[in-house]
Amino acid sequence: MRPLLMLPEMLLFGGGLAVLMSGSFLPRPRQWWSGCLAAAALTAAIVTAVIEVTGPKQAAFQGTFAVDTATGVARILAAAGALFTLAVAVGEIRGSPRESETYALLLFSTTGVAILAGATDLLVLATGFLLTSIPVYGLIGLARSAKAAEAAMKAYLMGALFGIVLFAGVSVLYGLAGGTRYDELAGRLGGASAMAVTTGVVAVVAGLMFEAGSVPAHFWVPDAAEGADGTAAMFLTTVPKIGALVAVYRVAKVVPATVHWPLLIAIFAVASMTLGNLAAYWQQDPRRLLGWSTVSQVGFLLVPVAVIGRSHLAVASLLFYLGGYTVTNSAAFAVSTALPARRDLASYRGLARARPWLAAALLVALLGLVGTPPTAVFIGKLTTAAAAWDGGQAWLAVVVFANSLISLFYYLRWIIPSFQPPTAADEGFAPIRWSASTAVITATLSLVLGIAAGAIWPVLT
Repeated sequence: MRPLLMLPEMLLFGGGLAVLMSGSFLPRPRQWWSGCLAAAALTAAIVTAVIEVTGPKQAAFQGTFAVDTATGVARILAAAGALFTLAVAVGEIRGSPRESETYALLLFSTTGVAILAGATDLLVLATGFLLTSIPVYGLIGLARSAKAAEAAMKAYLMGALFGIVLFAGVSVLYGLAGGTRYDELAGRLGGASAMAVTTGVVAVVAGLMFEAGSVPAHFWVPDAAEGADGTAAMFLTTVPKIGALVAVYRVAKVVPATVHWPLLIAIFAVASMTLGNLAAYWQQDPRRLLGWSTVSQVGFLLVPVAVIGRSHLAVASLLFYLGGYTVTNSAAFAVSTALPARRDLASYRGLARARPWLAAALLVALLGLVGTPPTAVFIGKLTTAAAAWDGGQAWLAVVVFANSLISLFYYLRWIIPSFQPPTAADEGFAPIRWSASTAVITATLSLVLGIAAGAIWPVLT
């Protein structure tokens, strides 16, 4: 049945409703049952997505939602990223007054991410945008601190602003094409005013940049990463990017040649990776540093989108990079969540001697984000640069390598103290077990994906 083509989304959203309702009746000491229910929903979504991705390409609901390789990979990555976040949440918020609500918000937002990734209709895209972003506002504010309240307000205001921009772009494109499905846009926008089409496309892409955390809608990301609890910070810097970037890829495919959209995407990419790198240099809080790192990483991820249709490597490199980024960024945030009191880079001094496995996970994660072999992000950056070169954008490949080198220096500011000998004041590393285990598992997955890239690549093409 065609409605079952969206079974992963149904499982995620239905799981969120079940978690929310069950949490209303469970006493606080038994709220962990709702976490088990959330984990079951995420696992079921991953299994069904894996089954569907092996089948033929199909369209659901009159061509408004695509079930293809990009959608399947995005579903798997989004659910897996949420599952890693859930593992961190168990150790961080178990027994808290808002435990079940946190799990429900994670599931609802993950549903929106999956819808964003598969949307082939502007109205479905708008629905996915709202369903992704609104739960994130709640997740940020659950920390109940002054910084969290400020971050939640910034995220809400930025989301409202760029949501309006996105809806304005949808309205412009609908007015020009007389329809909202992507096949209608592809067939009709070529004869419309290039200036009007450009206005609509810029507005839609700018709105999606809020979900991706890229320039020009990036201002809220570092504040949210610093002010929210580890669970929310890990989720918002990882999972929403998956849906947003696949959505940008689908929009780019239908833009007519009269619009210079590759240049538009390239400008977003260069501005994001460069600004994120420069801003990260001065950060002392590890989570804020990772927030700016996220802004930079989205810039790298936008590069293959700029050569969609010009390089056969573009789509596969985007999807592989998303997978590598999901596990690698999750590992870095899991380390910071395992040691919640260590909110200064210098406070990690002596970590390698006290907790060698955790220090090893941090080393793999941070060098992985730089793009060091044999991690998955290395393969992602290498194929991204290759796609840019193959697509006639050699200058973008140069920018990718230059920014990767620049990023090494601020990641070293976190790595070096961790491997220095401790002083008496540096003793007492007592990590949260769930977060530490998640960090080690995801760091290992980053290495495994990088080593197994040759076997995975044919699935993505």
